[in-house]
Parts: sequence; structure tokens; C-alpha cells
Amino acid sequence: MKRTTLIINCPDKKGIIATVTNFILLKKGNTLHLEQHVDREQGEFFMRLDCEFDSDKDTLPNFKETFHKEIAIANNMKWEMYDAATKPRMAILVSKYDHCLYDILGRYASDELHVEIPMIISNHNDLQHVAEKFEIPFHYLPVTKDTKKTAETKQIQLLEEAGVDFIVLARYMQILSADFVNRFPNKIINIHHSFLPAFPGAKPYHSAYKRGVKIIGATSHYVTSDLDEGPIIEQEIVRVSHLHTVEDFILKGRDLEKIVLSRAIKNHTQHKILVYDNKTVIFS
Repeated sequence: MKRTTLIINCPDKKGIIATVTNFILLKKGNTLHLEQHVDREQGEFFMRLDCEFDSDKDTLPNFKETFHKEIAIANNMKWEMYDAATKPRMAILVSKYDHCLYDILGRYASDELHVEIPMIISNHNDLQHVAEKFEIPFHYLPVTKDTKKTAETKQIQLLEEAGVDFIVLARYMQILSADFVNRFPNKIINIHHSFLPAFPGAKPYHSAYKRGVKIIGATSHYVTSDLDEGPIIEQEIVRVSHLHTVEDFILKGRDLEKIVLSRAIKNHTQHKILVYDNKTVIFS
């Protein structure tokens, strides 16, 4: 049997679930799990459905073609279908901070992440030894104000030649150009700290400590051309107090970043995210 995931969003109306599940049954498929959500303010319907078909190599292509013609067009659907056995190809961009990189590669080595990692790209060579330890190709492409465009052109070339499905910024300390981002819509995942109130700059934990914040957090989101304004995938917080030092803030923040980023990667690779109106619907 071939297991697949179907994700859908379309204008809401009665009978969509029955229409889709009956069509799957008609095509000799079996629905295993289904989740749906209706945004009543937008009048939009969202659904994620796991199903399985006979392993005939022609089954899925035929299903996709007929589903598009007979169901999707009539219901104005945006939809994608994924083979559950296929591992998405994930590239990692990183600078000098190593905590997120080590966490991702550790989970990858233990088969916790359903991905292939064809490459790591960095604007510094500090973490090349980490890539070598995990036997992953490492590409050092220094970025300066004068070389940024050339470096991004080379990055894009490497990513496209490797057939990368999505990109993770594991504390990559460069702002990506709009041209780069627009080539990978909703396929670049970023992680950063998040505070109430916000503290920009090179030492946000020091600023937060001086203000005596009681909560620190981390946010993972898809990258858009608007800096840090993309659809949010995952967030987490931890409470802090006057008993904690700046070093405590930094350590707790790094732990949060690792946890939140790994959750975002899992949600993306398991096709549990639907992006709509710069927000996300995250299925369980």
C-alpha cells in the first residue's frame, strides 16, 4: 500500500469532506485520518487527510489528474498531495552559533527527522568540522556588502542543483534578499528569540535582563520579504525571574530555539502546515 497526505484549502461550503472522501473511496483509496478547520471570518475551509492506495505505480498520477479535473477545479481548491515515504530534502544555512545546528543534526542522525540533508551552507567556516562529523557537504560562501548578490546567486545555484525542497536558517545571521526569498515561498524556516517587550540589536538577552522581563521565548516562522513578519509556525516561552543571570537567559533562550525550530521542521516535513493570509493552520 502507498500512504499519502492530501492537504486542501478552498472556499467553505457544505459537503466538501464527503466529496473528497467519497472520491478517494471511488478510486480504491482508504481514508486513515482526517482533520479539518473552518475560518468563519474568511469563509475558508482547510483539511489535511492521510490515505492509502494500492501500490500500483500509476495509481497516484492518475488520482492527481482526475482529482484536479473533477474535484479541485469545481471547488476552487488549492491542494497538494505528498507521498509519505518520500523524505523532503532540507538544506541548512548557518553562521557561527552552533546550538541549533547540533540539535538538528543530532535528531537527523537518530532518525527523528524524516528528511535528507544534502548540504550545509555558511557565510563562515567555523562550523565546517560539525558538517564533516555528520558527513554532510559543507559550502563556505562568505558574505560582505559587496559580495552579497554574488554569494546569493551561488547559494541559489547550489540549492536548485541539489533539488532542495526547503531551507532551514539555523541562526543564519544574514538578511536574505527579496529575490532569494521569492524563489522559495513558504519553504524557508527561520528561528529567533521573542520577547515582550521586543528587544532588537546584537544583545537582546542583555537588554531583556536589564528590563527585568519575566518571560522569554522563541518563534519559528516562514521567511518573507518583510523581515521577521512571515507566517508563524511555532512558539514557546519560559518564565524567568530576578534570580536568573544574563547567562541563564542566554542558555534558556538557546534551549527554546532548539525546541521550537525542531517542532517547526517536523510540522513542515509531515505536511501539517497550511499557509493562508500570512497565518498558518497547524494540524495535530
